[in-house]
Amino acid sequence: MDRTQIEVLLTEVREGRTAVTDALERLRDLPFEDIGFAKVDHHRALRTGMPEVIFAAGKTPAQVGAIFARMAEHGGNVLATRASADMFRAVRDLEPEGDGAENGKPRAQYHEAARCITLTQSTAAPGKGTIAVVCAGTSDLPVAEEAAVTARLMGNTVELIADVGVAGIHRLLAQKASLQAARVLIVCAGMEGALPTVVAGLVNAPVLAVPTRVAALLGMLNTCSPNVSVVNIDNGFGAACIASLINRM
Repeated sequence: MDRTQIEVLLTEVREGRTAVTDALERLRDLPFEDIGFAKVDHHRALRTGMPEVIFAAGKTPAQVGAIFARMAEHGGNVLATRASADMFRAVRDLEPEGDGAENGKPRAQYHEAARCITLTQSTAAPGKGTIAVVCAGTSDLPVAEEAAVTARLMGNTVELIADVGVAGIHRLLAQKASLQAARVLIVCAGMEGALPTVVAGLVNAPVLAVPTRVAALLGMLNTCSPNVSVVNIDNGFGAACIASLINRM
């Protein structure tokens, strides 16, 4: 539950459209809800501006489905990262009967390339510009797709620029206009991790480097470009969160 949802609820109480007891029931699970195997932080969006996200790796499909369902009931957007098709089926099995496009209610979606499950129920605060998500090669695409899905769910306009590694730098230079138009850039690369440094030399915007290999992490940490900041290996989600915060400033 975020600030906007609470403001709407309090307005309904003031205007007599929602009973105090009903409002208290909806607020009952703040700051978190204990469902036995997990404590779901419904209060995080109010504190930080971004909701809790489910890191699905290591969880069972049943656990992911249960957490997803509890978060969905609170009316906000829901995201599960590193999720499998089995986990998505568990989420869909727990959705209320009748939900779907035919009656205007959103349903969860599975983004196979990004390995993410999303449910869009509310409009996130829009970013001020475009976030460009750039990846060196096709093998880096899952991490880039995770970043793109996350950034879009958080209200940003996203442009994905794929397969522009430095081994064929003419491919990158062909995207110069898009790179320079972006307000924030997320750059995913493996191998020696040179792509973020090269991109940073072409733009006057923050560049968030996402290594997809150990060697790439070392290379990115040693970048000579002062507008590059590095997240941990394969952390497209984390880069998207930071990019969203920057894009709202």
